[in-house]
Amino acid sequence: MTDQTTVAQSPAGAAEPAPPPAEEAKDARVDPRPKNNRAWWLVLPVVVSVAFTAVIPLMTVVNYSVQDVFSPSERIFVGLEWFRDVARDPEVRGAFVRTLLFSAQVLLIEIPLGVAIAVAMPRRGVSVSVALVLVALPLLIPWNVVGTIWQIFARGDIGLGGWAINNVLGVNFNYTLDSTDAWLTVLVMDVWHWTPLVALLAYAGLRSIPQPYFQAAQIDGASAWATFRHIQLPRLRGVLTIAILLRFMDSFMIYTEPFVVTGGGPGNATSFLSILLSKIAVGQFDLGPAGAFSLLYFLFVQVLCYVFFTVLTRSGR
Repeated sequence: MTDQTTVAQSPAGAAEPAPPPAEEAKDARVDPRPKNNRAWWLVLPVVVSVAFTAVIPLMTVVNYSVQDVFSPSERIFVGLEWFRDVARDPEVRGAFVRTLLFSAQVLLIEIPLGVAIAVAMPRRGVSVSVALVLVALPLLIPWNVVGTIWQIFARGDIGLGGWAINNVLGVNFNYTLDSTDAWLTVLVMDVWHWTPLVALLAYAGLRSIPQPYFQAAQIDGASAWATFRHIQLPRLRGVLTIAILLRFMDSFMIYTEPFVVTGGGPGNATSFLSILLSKIAVGQFDLGPAGAFSLLYFLFVQVLCYVFFTVLTRSGR
């Protein structure tokens, strides 16, 4: 029988197997044209902007964190001394505990409340636009204005909220003297300001659920709670992950509102990490400890956000 296998003749006349079809196709896919690197010039402005707005300031903070600065021309290298001092400072530890507790309370209140508001909002008609505008109003107010509003609103002598608590409820409320009242004022203010963000995110997630899911639940006779638990809540997992990360980062770095309302007082009741850092850097002008403090602050926020994101994404699988 004649062998029909394709062979290629070498210069010596010996038969050699032809290259496999896969290798021929691979050679054919090689693009001989030179690559166009002009696209990198479009990215260059972004790289330069990030370098000047983030990288260079960060490197400056790193430089200050390892030196004892006496003047622009006189400084001493101290290594990790400021990091050790900041980690052992009881005032920093107290501010850290207060900030972590505040962030935990914010998440426990704002996430369920925002989801409840989103579920109660209308789905069609003119009332949708009205509800969206009313819910979004607190988000349009600047942070310092929010602090000023609540500074006046919560006062017992001239503020409507403080007067109502003292005279209608019969409670002796004074956030300038009582640490619990100051804490509750800052917490309620943050809930009022940022719960609409969670509500709008959750509302967008609810509107993205296909209508046949609800029709099937209605045919099966599912209750409102069963519909929420088995249809709406699972579909909100991705949106709630974003909401939790945003609210944790913002609440853990809160500064303007409590600074305007209480200034961190009374005493250290509302002195969070950001307020203490501002006091060290601006008030005392201790650039070395402030630099070490800010780096530890930044790293801790990044680590906690990574842990939150990892746990939330793995729990959704």
